[in-house]
Amino acid sequence: MVRAMLDLSLLGRLAFTHAAPTKPPLPPGRHDLGLFDTRDYVLIVPEGIDAARPTPLVTLFHGGGGSAEKIMPILRGHAEERGFLLLVPQSLFPTWDIVIAGNGPDRERLDIGLAEVASRFTLDPAHFAFAGHSDGGSYSLSTGLSNGHLVSHILAFSAGFMTVLAQEGSPRVFIAHGQQDTQTPIDTAGRSHAAKLRRAGYELTYVEHPGPHASQPDMVKLGVEYFLKGVAAKG
Repeated sequence: MVRAMLDLSLLGRLAFTHAAPTKPPLPPGRHDLGLFDTRDYVLIVPEGIDAARPTPLVTLFHGGGGSAEKIMPILRGHAEERGFLLLVPQSLFPTWDIVIAGNGPDRERLDIGLAEVASRFTLDPAHFAFAGHSDGGSYSLSTGLSNGHLVSHILAFSAGFMTVLAQEGSPRVFIAHGQQDTQTPIDTAGRSHAAKLRRAGYELTYVEHPGPHASQPDMVKLGVEYFLKGVAAKG
């Protein structure tokens, strides 16, 4: 009997693999990568990056109806201060494909975006994070857990759901959720996610704050410190 091969890309599995850079590095600053005609990806390159040395990368996913411009400020200062690359994708539609109908164009675009960054900088496999707020937090959880062979850390802020169809690897997970969140209530979101991850044996840091669904700078800072634990401070 011949069994059909399962297409793991439909379950969120990325094709990206780490490889040595083949293009010149980009200079410090904000770069529209020119990968897509619609809703292009943005890369923040801090000062002092040596493209030949392994550098941490955070990929930051925006919330529903969001954009790179809206979400980028929560981490840009941290990236520039702490010396990590910040990739900011944009969903093809108003929110991520997995929220609408399942893995599709956004997973394909993410593979292209990650490959472009890796073609210009040596990335640190031990500090390769997916992060996001609201729908972006849900996307970072879902896609990060499906690609734990690549993703070392997940930073999920106010994530509403967690859909994992092809679980792999053991990324470290940081979740922050507001006790006054009326959009993604904490009992069915943050606390539920934390309980499931603990049962599954993931290394988890779960933090509750008294705020609403909005991004919380102190929670973002905690997430960055969690991600960069053991990495020497810039300078």
